Amino acid sequence: MRHQCGRKKLNLSAPHRRSLLRNQAMVLIAHGSLTSTKARIKEVQRFTERLVTIAREGNTFAVRRRILSELPYKKEVIDQLCVEIAPAYVNRPGGYTRVVPLGRRTSDTAQIARLEWV
Repeated sequence: MRHQCGRKKLNLSAPHRRSLLRNQAMVLIAHGSLTSTKARIKEVQRFTERLVTIAREGNTFAVRRRILSELPYKKEVIDQLCVEIAPAYVNRPGGYTRVVPLGRRTSDTAQIARLEWV
């Protein structure tokens, strides 16, 4: 049984799922919003909010290394997260993003949602 296993598998292999979460988190950080299916959005929300919580500690070398281990592709995204996004949420105890439902996709009736910063 899969009781309380923590995360959705999204019908992907583990490396593909990890890559998907990383890439969609980078899109959210770079552009400010992300539109995808509701299940993917919820997983990206969990992943991104952990990164913001780490980045809130300050713009130090140790914090940047911890974030770089999760987002190893673009250092510009890490700069934006540490310098612009995280300082805005220092006094907020959590809930840095919101999910806005957008209805269903016409082709396969999947639930679509937008993830954006609060």
